[in-house]
Amino acid sequence: MSISNYAENKLLDAVFSHTTTGGGLPTADVYVSLHTADADETGSSECTGGSYARQQAAFNAASGGATANTAVITFAGMPACVVHSIGVWDALTVGNCLWTGNATVEKTVNAGDTYQIGAGDLDVTLD
Repeated sequence: MSISNYAENKLLDAVFSHTTTGGGLPTADVYVSLHTADADETGSSECTGGSYARQQAAFNAASGGATANTAVITFAGMPACVVHSIGVWDALTVGNCLWTGNATVEKTVNAGDTYQIGAGDLDVTLD
């Protein structure tokens, strides 16, 4: 069996856009994280140091089994690191890892730099 496009969009909207599925799926704010290695399904290797903190993000209504962030996501005061992957969580600290994926291009960040993800550049899919 395969999930339908309708169900994909409903689930993405429930997680990323605070809409109800009608089935009681909990919704919450989502926070984006940066990782120095493959975050796998647990959100491992999250950046630490500097002023790094997860950033709250808003997402468009899902369409075609995908959604994307609605505005620039800014991480200021980064530690020196290489950003390898990105995660999405249900909490600012600790919490549950919801989605992860590798960055299109690894980015070396110097201590104190700002790392940004452009509006519409964080694509989340369910297929």
